[in-house]
Amino acid sequence: MRHLTTTTDLTDAEIEAIYDEASGYLGDQTNQKLRGKLVINIFFENSTRTRSSFEVASRRLGAEVVSLDVASSSESKGETLFDTAANLDAMGASAIVVRHKNAGVPKILSKYVKASIINGGDGAHAHPTQALLDLFTLRQALGDVRGKKIAIVGDIKNSRVANSNIALLTRFGMEVIMVAPPHFLPRRAAIRSAWNLRDALDEVSAIMSLRTQTERHEQPIYASLSDYAANFKITRELLGDRDIFVLHPGPVHRNVDLDDAVLSDPRSLVLNQVHNGVAVRMAILSKFVLEN
Repeated sequence: MRHLTTTTDLTDAEIEAIYDEASGYLGDQTNQKLRGKLVINIFFENSTRTRSSFEVASRRLGAEVVSLDVASSSESKGETLFDTAANLDAMGASAIVVRHKNAGVPKILSKYVKASIINGGDGAHAHPTQALLDLFTLRQALGDVRGKKIAIVGDIKNSRVANSNIALLTRFGMEVIMVAPPHFLPRRAAIRSAWNLRDALDEVSAIMSLRTQTERHEQPIYASLSDYAANFKITRELLGDRDIFVLHPGPVHRNVDLDDAVLSDPRSLVLNQVHNGVAVRMAILSKFVLEN
């Protein structure tokens, strides 16, 4: 049984095959590869982009989709997560997409179900499909990413997106520079870090901005988000005329993470990420469902 809990569950060759297939879905094509298959989404944390992306991807492949409304689910009535998963698995799901606030839940669930588990984000640990679509988007914009540099900016310590991207991008030859205030920087001895984005601007080909994960902070870090934005907001003025692409996994805190002008700038790849996310997740679902 194959599961996708981190990007390390895939070989380089498998990732390339996923990208080859995803490229064929970029025109919003549909097919019936997964006709008769059932994909269940269990999101124990709020999600718009990831959940919707998986739903669209599943339907374009002809699969039936069930998305569990956790607020009214049996878990809120005392049923354990494992009981819920076992019951859904008994319905004959081929894949279960799981998002949970606690790190490690998708990996644990993979030991209890017959379906393939796909991690839609677990705590501050991992978000493999986001990293896969981000690398896909960067390769569209930059071509060969090997030897190129990217600055990841923001609440890196609490970001599952940052964790998965650092692992995947460095694996494919990019150099990552972490840019954040000291309390947002994790301890990664092998990764460069900076407290000021201007120190890295002249050497990077891309910037990935992150949302501040205020819900994961044990106590307030800044008096207001505007205090954070004063030093770490990406603006068109900051970019100047540099040939730098800008990414963000969403949701974007407008004029905190990125200003309005950057979001409408041709160098912004934010909507490209959303579009590519459907195609990459179609290829991921196809692989894991058909190999189940």
